Amino acid sequence: MRITTWAEYGVICALNLAKRTELGPVNGREIARQERLPADYVEQILLRLRRAGVIASTRGARGGYVLARPAAEISIRDVIHASELETFDLHCVSHPVEEERCSASHSCSIRPVWVMLQQKIDDVLQGVSLADLLHDEPTVRERVGLPTSAPVSEKVGLPILETV
Repeated sequence: MRITTWAEYGVICALNLAKRTELGPVNGREIARQERLPADYVEQILLRLRRAGVIASTRGARGGYVLARPAAEISIRDVIHASELETFDLHCVSHPVEEERCSASHSCSIRPVWVMLQQKIDDVLQGVSLADLLHDEPTVRERVGLPTSAPVSEKVGLPILETV
């Protein structure tokens, strides 16, 4: 799975709204300014989030965007799915190697692995809410089941190698 810019910005925008729940609506340009993101990109993402029911909008001088539900009820999967329109691209469906080989009517021993992986990813993303992300990194790491301190290899992007 690769997290796209659409997904990343979607989570950033939704988290911005979660942080300011008590302050009322905010417009897209203000979110873009606060998060230092391209305003046109943010407006497109907010439109996707609104269409998916993740956020709501109000018109007028004091209009803007707010979360449509409490942050605890909005999963990261909801946000990524709304922003990206999917959380995991089954490449054999979207870009088949060969039409016959990759068709649903053809038996493929690889496809179940990709489907299982998609389900696992969706389960993890569904289990983390915007409210979970309102905390500092050590708290979020603990909530998602990771050690509160990142191993050195994770900090520098190296794979973690276990010794036996």
